[in-house]
Amino acid sequence: MTRSLLVIAGVSSLGGLLFGYDTGIISGALPTIAADFGLGDLGQQLITSAIIVGAIAGACSSGRLSDRLGRRRAIIVAATVFAVGALLAAIAPELWTLGIARLVLGFAVGLAAQAVPVYVAELASPDRRGGLVVLFQLAITVGILAAYLAGYALDDGWRWMFGLGLLPAVILLLGMLALPESPRWLFTHGNPAAARAVLSRVRPDDQAVDAEIADLATVPKGRLAMLRAPWLRPALIAGIGLAIASQVTGINAIIYYAPTILGDAGFGRDAAMLTTVGVGLVNFLMVAVGIRLVDRLGRRRLLLTLLPGAVLCLVALAAVLMIQPAPDGAARWVVILGVLGYIACNGGSLSVVVWLAGPEMYPLEVRSVAVAVSTFAVWLFDLVVSLTTLSLTSALGATGTFWLFAAVNALAVVFVRRFVPETRARSLEDIENALRAGTFRAMR
Repeated sequence: MTRSLLVIAGVSSLGGLLFGYDTGIISGALPTIAADFGLGDLGQQLITSAIIVGAIAGACSSGRLSDRLGRRRAIIVAATVFAVGALLAAIAPELWTLGIARLVLGFAVGLAAQAVPVYVAELASPDRRGGLVVLFQLAITVGILAAYLAGYALDDGWRWMFGLGLLPAVILLLGMLALPESPRWLFTHGNPAAARAVLSRVRPDDQAVDAEIADLATVPKGRLAMLRAPWLRPALIAGIGLAIASQVTGINAIIYYAPTILGDAGFGRDAAMLTTVGVGLVNFLMVAVGIRLVDRLGRRRLLLTLLPGAVLCLVALAAVLMIQPAPDGAARWVVILGVLGYIACNGGSLSVVVWLAGPEMYPLEVRSVAVAVSTFAVWLFDLVVSLTTLSLTSALGATGTFWLFAAVNALAVVFVRRFVPETRARSLEDIENALRAGTFRAMR
């Protein structure tokens, strides 16, 4: 792997850090915002959810922006919007301005969530693509941890919490100005010489460059109407299905509401908050492990190895809470280890693969739009989960909620086994050709 490729992946992954920071910072900022503006429960939920609404809008716009401007310029736009949103949030004089700032930040999140993985996937070599794209998800977890630390350190200084997001946004903006455009975007926009020049920077030898240019030349031209083509359907089912599964299997519900769910299960506030810190740490560590495994084990094998573990952890959780609704002693440890084990297995598999699957599986000519559709699915179902988890917990109790998540994770295992192929070590052009030949699902 060349140094240029590492720099490209590292700089662009700052988009993931901003994603994590700007979605996570509301946790520490909200109590003081509520006090300053006199917010009730409804106002707090609206301020919290504004970034998700903005992200849905960003996801809807990202495909066309990425195709029209280029992957690199789309990330530059996202960085600029991140900076504007952070500044606007930090100086917001009244509530509606803060709400607009959160919508602006959400738009940047939705755009970055599409543009960064596509950009890195189109520059990376097949044998390193998985780990480099998953750096985006690792950066998200780093951003969330940074948001928690900023919330703890700054206490009631919510304006400073938002303002700190300006620094990585400026670094991302300046860094992307120095990076090249995606060679695949350049090739499809009539500039094969520039595409070859970029590949020469990120490939170890001219032979690899020649082979990749030859592959690009053999891929048929496509149209956006191709999204409706029957031969593309297997990739759309796999990519959108994984996007939905990444949300409805419950990991964000646990991350958002772990203290509340554990409190309903009889945990004191200190124990619930300590377990929540453990959730964030385990999530970060398992994504880091996933970077190592996704190119060694493969995407499909990683999912089928860890997702059954998530099911078992949730079953153990639900069974203990059914027997002992207010657990103590050994039962309490089973609950804690079950939550952390679930986060490890689900976060180390679905959270790792979800941002990689679309950029790998979708054909070049519709990749941006198709990834935007998958990104839209992520945010739409994230919004559904965030708006329904507490209602589910109230209706079903913690026990019923964990049983439900166990069943959904089991269905995710069945889905992966049936619909998700193995794309490890295959070039993007090989994957597209397999789709056109009807052998996509047979890849193992």
